[in-house]
Amino acid sequence: MSAASNPPTGATSAPDNSRRRGMLLTLASVFVLGGLIWLALWYFVFSLRVTTNDAYVHGNQVNVAAAVPGTIVAVLADDTQMVRAGQPLLKLDPTDAELNLASARHALQQAVRGVAAQFAQSAQAEAEVAAREAQLTQAEDTLRRSAPLLHERAVSAEQVTQLRNAVAAARAALRAAEQRVAAARAGVQGADIARNPAVLRARDAFRAAWINLQRHVVLAPVSGYLAQRTAQLGQRIRPGQPLMQVIPLSHLWVDANFKETQLAAMRIGQPATLTSDLYGSGVVFHGKVVGLGAGTGSVFALLPPQNASGNWIKVVQRLPVRISIDSADLVKHPLRLGLSMNVDVDIRDHHGQVLAQQPADQPAAVTTVYAQELAGADVAAARIIASTEAAATTAAHGKRRS
Repeated sequence: MSAASNPPTGATSAPDNSRRRGMLLTLASVFVLGGLIWLALWYFVFSLRVTTNDAYVHGNQVNVAAAVPGTIVAVLADDTQMVRAGQPLLKLDPTDAELNLASARHALQQAVRGVAAQFAQSAQAEAEVAAREAQLTQAEDTLRRSAPLLHERAVSAEQVTQLRNAVAAARAALRAAEQRVAAARAGVQGADIARNPAVLRARDAFRAAWINLQRHVVLAPVSGYLAQRTAQLGQRIRPGQPLMQVIPLSHLWVDANFKETQLAAMRIGQPATLTSDLYGSGVVFHGKVVGLGAGTGSVFALLPPQNASGNWIKVVQRLPVRISIDSADLVKHPLRLGLSMNVDVDIRDHHGQVLAQQPADQPAAVTTVYAQELAGADVAAARIIASTEAAATTAAHGKRRS
């Protein structure tokens, strides 16, 4: 009975070995298949891309500072607010500048009147020359008619002598008048009133005073969002002192710090996709590589490493790579400076350059806000010159008629 109830040991071990062998073959097949899938992914996907999460959003941080010293009397914008290029941000006490401008205006008016007087004197001297020429002609004619009468004793020798002296005096008076004309013309010849050197000097002083007054209103150099405001009412500031920053969030880029082992196939112009921790992986930004840094971060650190001293341990270095961001993506999903980014660069195209071969043909940033200052000064100065010249000319004509 006992022998019939216990099956043979050899009969039960064979199925167990077969089952174990099947499981091992299945597991090995899974590992081989996984390896083949990984190999295919690496060859067709991962080897054609480099990624890093050591990347951060950067942009221009435009410092706002006054060009003239003064005391702040109004703060017109605050942190987080949007500002437009040319929008007033601060006002300084303009009292001293207004007084200087008034003095420069009076000096310009006086210079115009002085030059107008010189033109009038020149015209008067020319009229005097014409009068002296007429007197000389008359004296010579009288002498010419009287000289033959001396032989006929119709006139005395004394009278003829007097006529000759009158001719000499008229000739001397004409020469003196011509000298006065030359002296008067020397001060005004070659330029009209507006281009006279004396008027130009006074005009430049007026323009400087006019611009100085305009600079007591501090303007936003670019459009963007205000940050880092330190300006306070009543604060006495000096030229160039940082008072706040304008951040143009419409033009941002990412500095991605790739390992040096990832850069062999990276080229300028290669496309890149980016995701931010702010929006998550569901929002994808598009861009391209616009430049590779000229050195690793350790080289430009405040205290660069001294690998020639002491013990040395090799550390893989990182190189900053600048990646632009599509402006349309920034409009849909605004970013801020300093945000973390995940960068994926497609390195299949190797035809680009590793480093830029030509200098940039466009400025990195430009503003036209301050160009209006000189134009406004020119208009104001021209208006003063024209009105003062017209008044002086009218006064001169009135004196001639009287």
